[in-house]
Amino acid sequence: MLAINLNTNIIPQLKLQDTVSKALQLLNEHRVSHLPVVSEEKYLGLIGEDELLDIENKKISIELLQDEFINVAVHESAHFLQAVNLCNQYQISIVPIINEERNLVGTISSQSLLKALGNFSGSHDIRGIIVLEMERSQFAISEISRIVESNEASIMHLNTTIQPESGLLTVTLHINKKELSVIVASFERYDYDVLYYFGEEKFENEIDTNYRHLMNYLDI
Repeated sequence: MLAINLNTNIIPQLKLQDTVSKALQLLNEHRVSHLPVVSEEKYLGLIGEDELLDIENKKISIELLQDEFINVAVHESAHFLQAVNLCNQYQISIVPIINEERNLVGTISSQSLLKALGNFSGSHDIRGIIVLEMERSQFAISEISRIVESNEASIMHLNTTIQPESGLLTVTLHINKKELSVIVASFERYDYDVLYYFGEEKFENEIDTNYRHLMNYLDI
């Protein structure tokens, strides 16, 4: 999904001649903490609520606050994950979208990004999740897929992150099955470290099975 596909035109633009007071009013009305500033349709940057609240004279123009602008934006043809990265990196409530001429063509709200990210990761249809931990040199998508598929399941989504403390790779698998015991056992048989997993288990362990057999025997 491209950034332009998440474009919304409900967020207003500020001009350099607008006052701090007007900017704060618009922030409050649209429930965001940042607004884009333009001059002759050219995008100049974002101004944040914190910077505006620090100004004692609310009648001064935005033009006097250009040193406070956050110069971030995403190109309209960029993948939406780039907008997610900017949102996280700069802690901004909206991400401006610009074209080749640096004209502001729209904005993406953090809520829209969260929804798109959830759909992208398959969170709308969570079945089974398995989380593995391994050395980066151990990571092989083909082998991981083979283990899952050998148990008549498929990987719907795969995500990797590196733990900064240990340097180990965390691999999160979204599986199209809720019963995961056999798959987890297969990973452990191939010496994979399974951190945890989430699903609905229909398999009983040996102690439970023996207990049920005993109760059935005593009922006879």
